[in-house]
This record gives sequence, C-alpha cells and structure tokens, in this order.
Amino acid sequence: MSEAWPEELRLADGGSRLVLRFDTGESHAFTAEYLRVASPSAEVKGHSPDQAVTVAGKRHVKISRLLPVGNYAVRIVFDDGHDTGLYTWAYLLKLGRDSEDIWAAYLDALKAKGLSRG
Repeated sequence: MSEAWPEELRLADGGSRLVLRFDTGESHAFTAEYLRVASPSAEVKGHSPDQAVTVAGKRHVKISRLLPVGNYAVRIVFDDGHDTGLYTWAYLLKLGRDSEDIWAAYLDALKAKGLSRG
C-alpha cells in the first residue's frame, strides 16, 4: 500500500461522522460507532488476537475531538471517554477499504455473544 496523506479530516453531523479524503483521491466517511468499535487501542484490540474485546452499546456515541499525533495519526476522543486509540493514516485507509467485511464481522460477533449495538 502506498502512503497516502490526508487532505481533509473533519467531523460531520455533530460528531456522528468523520470525513476523510486522501491526496490519492480516496475518500471515506466513517460513523463514530464504527471507529469506536474498531479502535486500534489495547483496550479494544488487546495485546494479542485472543484478547480482543467486542465493544457493544455504541450506536449513539459521538466524536468529541480530533487530536493530531505527529504527522502519521490522529487520536479520536469519543464522548463516552474513550481516547486511547491512535488511528494512523494506514489504519484509517484499511478501515475504509475493508469496512464491509469489518462491519459484518463485528455484527456477527455481537450476535454470537448476545450483545447489541445499544
């Protein structure tokens, strides 16, 4: 994957969505819920694949702030207090490109565990 640089990074719909456009022309609009449940943080991903947590009840979460981290990432602050994930540009590209598969796997995990989006 070639490196892409964000030309636009902004909140939309009162923090319900994040809009991201790269210099490659690729654009993605993420819901806050999707970004929250796919957080790259150790709290969500764990320190190994078997420690990953399925985060439920985040249907109405919003993004409060975006904090730049160097020139490679953004820290997203959610209104539920979560703010430990560093979303690199490469990770955000992956989330955009693979969103259908990631979201389907998330919904399957919720169902299997008897959890809901809230």
